[in-house]
Amino acid sequence: MGDPKFSRRRYDTPSHPWQGERIKEENVLLKKYGLKNKKELWKVQSLLRNYRRQGRTLLARLRYGDVQAEKEIKGLLNKLANLGVLADDATLDDVLTLETERILERRLQTLVYLKGLAYTPKQARQLIVHGHATVSGRKVTVPGYLVKRNEENSIAYNPYSPLENEMHPARPSAEHVERVIREFTKLKEEVKEDLKKDVKKGEKKKAGVEEQGEDRKIKKKSSEPKVEEKADKKVKDSETEGET
Repeated sequence: MGDPKFSRRRYDTPSHPWQGERIKEENVLLKKYGLKNKKELWKVQSLLRNYRRQGRTLLARLRYGDVQAEKEIKGLLNKLANLGVLADDATLDDVLTLETERILERRLQTLVYLKGLAYTPKQARQLIVHGHATVSGRKVTVPGYLVKRNEENSIAYNPYSPLENEMHPARPSAEHVERVIREFTKLKEEVKEDLKKDVKKGEKKKAGVEEQGEDRKIKKKSSEPKVEEKADKKVKDSETEGET
């Protein structure tokens, strides 16, 4: 039968174990999205790192006139748009400015809470693991499942679950659902604003790089006559020494 196959680790750990600022940021994300441990956060960060790496390589290939790179760029942008991470009119620069929270917001655990099916993200995790949530009529027991854009409206309780009964005590009230929906709409607006800000930052960075390149060209041009003057001085010095 051969040797058994051992699955490889699909995430990268931090380069240094003790970094105060990084640890604080990780703890905030763990509480905000109800993650079980930092391993789940590192998986999301590794996935985002892979998307950025792929975007940088495609951008470099595109500059060299690679025709296949254009097709791969469209495939990457369509994939991220279907996941709801990017907008339909996003560019490759938007991939390079993605943040970890963009992907954490697409996890099934987060969307179950934002849809008002649970009081807290921790309860949303429990409902998913125990098989009380479905996506497109299919039971999903993985809290880290990335929900596609066309599946977002199909998140609901499992029809065979006791929570399907509206009178169940563990089911959130209508007031709670309305409050979560309002927060969800605000979150979407904030995400759109953040995307616009990221685009503006990318444009400013490009303009800054172009200005730096022009400044360097001007400095080179201004330094060229100085070099010629130095060469002329050396020639004159050598002539005077020869005369003496």
